[in-house]
Amino acid sequence: MNRLNVPGYSLAERDRRWALARDLMEAEEVEALIVYGEHECADLAPFAPDTYFSNDRPGSFLVFCRDADPVQLVWSNMTIQDDIEARRRGDALWIEPRDIRAGSVIQAGKNAAGIIEVLRENGLEKAAVGVLGLDIYPPFHLNPPMPYLLWNQVRTELPDATFKPVGQSFLFATICLSDEELAVLRYSAAAGDAMAEAMLKRAAPGVSEADLYADGMAAAFRLGCAAPDMLLWSGPGFVAWGPPAWSYRPQAPRVLEDGDVVLAEVFCRFGMKETQHQVAIAVGEVHPDVEAAAAIARAAYEAGLAVAEVGNSFGDIADAMLGVLKEADAWNIHPMVHTLNPYGPVCGFGSGLRRVPEAKEYGRLFELPTIGGELPLAPGMSFSFEPNAVVGGRAVNLGGTVVIGEDGPIELNPSTARLLRV
Repeated sequence: MNRLNVPGYSLAERDRRWALARDLMEAEEVEALIVYGEHECADLAPFAPDTYFSNDRPGSFLVFCRDADPVQLVWSNMTIQDDIEARRRGDALWIEPRDIRAGSVIQAGKNAAGIIEVLRENGLEKAAVGVLGLDIYPPFHLNPPMPYLLWNQVRTELPDATFKPVGQSFLFATICLSDEELAVLRYSAAAGDAMAEAMLKRAAPGVSEADLYADGMAAAFRLGCAAPDMLLWSGPGFVAWGPPAWSYRPQAPRVLEDGDVVLAEVFCRFGMKETQHQVAIAVGEVHPDVEAAAAIARAAYEAGLAVAEVGNSFGDIADAMLGVLKEADAWNIHPMVHTLNPYGPVCGFGSGLRRVPEAKEYGRLFELPTIGGELPLAPGMSFSFEPNAVVGGRAVNLGGTVVIGEDGPIELNPSTARLLRV
């Protein structure tokens, strides 16, 4: 892949998205839309609808008022300095300088005072206002991301305004990607494949988890994907899932041994569109239960693909994949499938942990039923297909990103939808 031949977003894409915001406001019968963006440098699954409308540095608030262009509220002059340099370089920016406002804890900006100021300037102190940030945003925002103190100040100072969560409407309005967005998604998928290939090339007895992590990340960085991340575990068999323990506990990264399986979930993000790649690597001869789990996971992947088409629902995909596990008497350590761009409906998981003997020692276990199963499938929707199966206490996950096409599913990175071997 030519790393200089990268796709971008046009002003036509900006106009499409801003029209979408106004359509959403009309449908929800509100006169303004507040878009809360999580702080910049957010890790996995950032809540960043601000960048959807700004195509700019994450971590701002946007306020749409009636038919006016949005006002962008930023946290400091650093964002404005970036904007100045981008204009000097000829970058295609979406928001005019007059509509970008910086502030601080004592000055209106990216805070409650900034939101209140914009609404008052537009005579909307008593209006109905839609808000992005008051709904939950799974998987990591199981409580609304809007900070309590910020929102309490807005409500206190504008007691006659009516505020309405519009997260679900935003999901439905944006989940079918445009052609420009799909081009960006494909670039991310190619970079994610490069990450997986680098990890496969590196994997061998005597190599540490940190070596795999570093090589995978470097492959994405070289292609201009500046915000990848990774979940990673290794061993002869395990049911753990998450970031490597050495990323949060002071301990040495584990060193691979012959007979290990490496399981990783690679998150690759380009242009704020995310692809996910489930990397499973067998290092030498692995335990028969690992082979069995891989076969079940692959069968679940194929079962999901078979129903991933217009006319079916997200629940049909989840049920098909879970059905393979049930038939094989296996269980899953994380969802089999969930939406991407944005996150939303998610396949159920959690109940199988009760099979692990040590589980009874814990105060309470987590179980999640499938959420959003009623979502009808439509062209342009993107999903993380991540089927996983546990057999005999040994897990395998595999899969990648799948887009719903007019004539069936489109696999963006089928290379990771099987057990890889070294």
